[in-house]
Amino acid sequence: MSHGTHQVNLDLCRCECFNMYKQQVPYSQAWAWQKSIVEEKKAMIEKNDHCPDSLFVLQHCPVYTLGTASSEQFLNFDIKDPPFDVYRTERGGEVTYHGPGQIVMYPIMNLRNHKMDLHWYLRSLEEVIIRALSKTFCIKASRLEGLTGVWHGNQKLAAIGIRVNQWITYHGLAVNVNPDLTPFRWIVPCGLQGYQVGSVKSLLEEFHTSADCGRADLPDPNDGQLLDITCRSLINEFSEVFEVRINYETMSRLDLQAV
Repeated sequence: MSHGTHQVNLDLCRCECFNMYKQQVPYSQAWAWQKSIVEEKKAMIEKNDHCPDSLFVLQHCPVYTLGTASSEQFLNFDIKDPPFDVYRTERGGEVTYHGPGQIVMYPIMNLRNHKMDLHWYLRSLEEVIIRALSKTFCIKASRLEGLTGVWHGNQKLAAIGIRVNQWITYHGLAVNVNPDLTPFRWIVPCGLQGYQVGSVKSLLEEFHTSADCGRADLPDPNDGQLLDITCRSLINEFSEVFEVRINYETMSRLDLQAV
């Protein structure tokens, strides 16, 4: 293999990661960042330049987001007087809540480098979460037939909503680590009646009060490092599932301005 070919392969499997998980980023700012990078990648493809992947990891200030065709019937509040900001976005899916204690990942991926198959991409995002929860917390997370997201029994632990533009992905996934779940009561999450919303913390609390000695070494649900642990695991599994090499970047790399 020539040096040039080797360099191309390295570029193709590289994923720049902007890890801001300790910060609560306003939704409008993260949304603007995503759209800016999508346009950047489209321009690179237009020039036939190599277009590696990007990944944002963060928390949001409390916010509700709606998908392109979301129905306001799933809001249990007056849209003119919401408890938090509400954004209608271009992602798929119904209404969901984002807030502190939830790890949000926005992969901006050039699917030409992977597989140009949206079903595969969605299942791969689910696989990242399932592996992270299983390996790190012994949580038997799974998919439910016909639904998108990750579940433990009847409890939804993670939501997924994406948009793809010229085979470049944006929006992404949100995992409930230790959020206040109360704001989920003010909506019908993802438009699904009859299901509950759960979190890593609530499940760990159940495990710690059970007599299952095999779970004795799990992290304390009240550990202040729970977000750290979950974040590291999600990034590691993302790297494994998508076969990318994570390169940590700072926001100064992109000259992106707050909105």
